[in-house]
Amino acid sequence: MTLSAALQTLMRMRCVEAELTMASKPFTPEEARRIVQFLQRPAVFLNMTKDWPALHWTVEHLSTCLTERVRFRIGKRNEDMAPLFETECSFIEATVKEFLSWTTNEGESLVGPFSDYHCKEFWAYADYKYITQLFQDKPAFFQDVRWSDFGFAGRDGRDSTLWIGTQGANTPCHLDSYGCNLVFQIQGRKRWHLFPPDDTPCLYPTRIPYEESSVFSQVSVVHPDLKKFPAFKRARVHTVTLEPGQVLFVPRHWWHYVESVDPLTVSVNSWIEIDMDDEARVGEALTKTIVCALKSAPSLDNDDHWLNPTEDRVSSHDENMQYLNLAVKACMDKRTDDTEGWSLLGDQPRAEAGKRDSSGQLKTPASTFVLPFGPHLIPVILAQKPKCNCPKDTSSFKYNDPSQPEQRSDNEFCQRSGQHAHQEVESPGSSQGAAGMRLSTNDMLEFLVHPDVIAQVTRLIMCRQRELRS
Repeated sequence: MTLSAALQTLMRMRCVEAELTMASKPFTPEEARRIVQFLQRPAVFLNMTKDWPALHWTVEHLSTCLTERVRFRIGKRNEDMAPLFETECSFIEATVKEFLSWTTNEGESLVGPFSDYHCKEFWAYADYKYITQLFQDKPAFFQDVRWSDFGFAGRDGRDSTLWIGTQGANTPCHLDSYGCNLVFQIQGRKRWHLFPPDDTPCLYPTRIPYEESSVFSQVSVVHPDLKKFPAFKRARVHTVTLEPGQVLFVPRHWWHYVESVDPLTVSVNSWIEIDMDDEARVGEALTKTIVCALKSAPSLDNDDHWLNPTEDRVSSHDENMQYLNLAVKACMDKRTDDTEGWSLLGDQPRAEAGKRDSSGQLKTPASTFVLPFGPHLIPVILAQKPKCNCPKDTSSFKYNDPSQPEQRSDNEFCQRSGQHAHQEVESPGSSQGAAGMRLSTNDMLEFLVHPDVIAQVTRLIMCRQRELRS
């Protein structure tokens, strides 16, 4: 057999192998993408990644591939009733090999970058690491992640981020302003707590610390303080423990708190852009302009660490206004030039945008498309009751039935989530020192850049722009 014939035979064998592998998957790429297009709640895909080379990306394997130092976030293991934001964490630079050594030296003296942190008292997290930067000198690794199996042709490790952590490592509860999310679990298990977008008032949203595209919750969702955040008792938490080989779909604007369950965890995710991101970018630019303007001003209550470590610097007001105007122009141009265009999520005309719900997913009659829930696609279920630091009378602590309209009393709904920032001050001219409430800058921002307020102002801006163009 000649070399040319041998190569042709090898190519045919690989094609047959690829066809057999594809046939063994529960969904074709077209089916998987259609499922993602119509899912309106979190769900887990099973048996879709058996042939992904990235399944071998364990910490042990990565320690031999990634020789450059990466940034690890360090947090103390505790059960506080307040979220541990990144502004309260420590950071170190270390290689994955040094990280792995630290996790195995429980009883030995500590050396190296982790010497100040005992692994029984602290957790470590190398989170949100762009794979394009980690493997810039090893581009072949990009092909180990195959989002094309979910119908996103050409999407691989170049469009993904890597997360490496120890037991207890967590991401504070937040929602992502852009797109939806696919998460591939590689090593260990992660526990996900998810809340629907409609529960935003129950999560007490805040933009402090500020990070572009992330809206944080003030509630420690696993140890909630219901006296300070009473509306949280109405939140509807959906929980799932993601295991190796599984892929979790997180719809647009679903809140999520994520914690590593096992001693070592590795996962990869990719954010999928959708049409509604155009307007969301305007809202994010508006938010940044307001936050930076107020928090950069000299003030006695602006001495906090308000900028998340993921942000490089505080941009100037002129820079923020320029970014806002560019975002508005880009959104208007795209709507004008792409009226009959196609969206990335589902290849649907932009005319379909009006048929999408608040999560960005397409609305459709049940008879049109039935989601194939079963052994290969499992919906994330509503939890019955989470662990919490409840008041003695816990009879009222329950989650709403999602099929029933939510009822809130004005008194409870209006209880402020930033009560800890209020201070009692004496009223001028009052010898008795009548109690009053003093608003801080952060309190003002809690109102001004609340997601609902920003969404409404963004709509007003876009309406005004359409009037000027017409």
